Amino acid sequence: MNKPNILFIMSDEHNASVMGTAGDKIVKTPNLDQLAHEGVVFDNCYTPSPICVPARLSITAGKYISKCGAWSNESMLESDNITSIATVLSKQGYDCYLGGKMHYSKERRYGMDELYPFWTNTNIRKPYNKRIDLTDGEFESRESELSPRFDKFYVGDDNRVMDHDRKVTEICCDVINNRKKEDSPFFLIAGYLAPHFPLIVPEKYYEMYRDKVPMPVIPENHIESFPKHYKVMQKAFKNDQVDSSITKKGRELYYGLVTWFDEEVGKLLDSLNDSEIKENTIVIYTSDHGENMGEHGLWWKNSMYDCSVKVPLIVSWPKRWGQGIRKTEICNLLDIIQTICDVAGADIPPDWDGNSMVDFLDDENSPWKDYAVSEYYAHGIAAGHCMIRKGDYKYVYFNKIDENNGEERQLFNMKDDPNEFNNLIKDPQYKDTVHELHDLLVKELGREPSEVEKESREIINR
Repeated sequence: MNKPNILFIMSDEHNASVMGTAGDKIVKTPNLDQLAHEGVVFDNCYTPSPICVPARLSITAGKYISKCGAWSNESMLESDNITSIATVLSKQGYDCYLGGKMHYSKERRYGMDELYPFWTNTNIRKPYNKRIDLTDGEFESRESELSPRFDKFYVGDDNRVMDHDRKVTEICCDVINNRKKEDSPFFLIAGYLAPHFPLIVPEKYYEMYRDKVPMPVIPENHIESFPKHYKVMQKAFKNDQVDSSITKKGRELYYGLVTWFDEEVGKLLDSLNDSEIKENTIVIYTSDHGENMGEHGLWWKNSMYDCSVKVPLIVSWPKRWGQGIRKTEICNLLDIIQTICDVAGADIPPDWDGNSMVDFLDDENSPWKDYAVSEYYAHGIAAGHCMIRKGDYKYVYFNKIDENNGEERQLFNMKDDPNEFNNLIKDPQYKDTVHELHDLLVKELGREPSEVEKESREIINR
């Protein structure tokens, strides 16, 4: 059998629950729903990091962000000659194309043939955003402000996100339309910006959802019970005083942008369906991270709540993996990177993280590890935090901030408490579960989270 083409569609900031196939009965995502109908849906896939650049560099390098140095949005991988997914696939005869956003730096493409540029950095590396210092009390006494990002929640036709994404659709369709069965296999990343803010959408998309999107449900005292880390982060990102009217409109606009994006995906899939390479092309859809959308009183990403750290994942290759299949087991985007390389017949580097899901996809009875790890060390925080989800339980570890603010932890039963409101960490009956999850987290990271935090501080605070 010929090696399959791989169309890897990656959006930016797509909350995994905001799709029809995820059970949302309000949002209109017919093209993603159809892709799900033709393939395999993973209900519990997690990003390596709930922020753009670290997540994308992680899947490029095949390693957790703390292992490849993808600490923040100012990061670059240390060399353009790293063993990346593109260099691994190229050795198997793949043409590797990048169309649109992957948040690479201007000078480093990591083995990809760039079709349409989206550059994060210039030739000069930007300084890192340093940790927030709480020792002098200045930050906590500072008056709260509302982020200017909320000024860009409105109806309009002029949006850099839409301009970029229309071009991505065009150039990726060109690749597909000009491909022949006998050509070399390709790995094509269609890197979209939507539904990332600014939340500016044409009127018809806003009107679809006006007064239809429910508001977040936030129990009394939930925000007050936050770990110190999230209280700092909420204030740092200037979303601790968001009026309910802003939340309402933002959610409606976000839904509209998701539907607009779904139509772009539809154009791309139409090109594939009309091509001669359809049968031997795997289509993968995912996002780099989610969007809080006001849930838990938070906006953007950066947290370890599912609205931020969980991502959509659809894998469609009907001739091998059937149609309309759902997988509820836990996985990570690094697992799908290994899966891509496995399907391509590539030798997976031994120092990569994650596991191939090929056997798991081929045979529903094949055993699967059922866990995923995510990390965050970037801007807007006083200390880094990390997460492991295994089976029904999610364990979050918040590193020590300073002598007055020690480590904090959360434990959630995601089956009984999917909204993550009931922190079980102080319940003695879960003591063994906490130890098991912490030990597994340490094993995956290769060291204690506190050691990772120490390294990240040394680099970021330079």
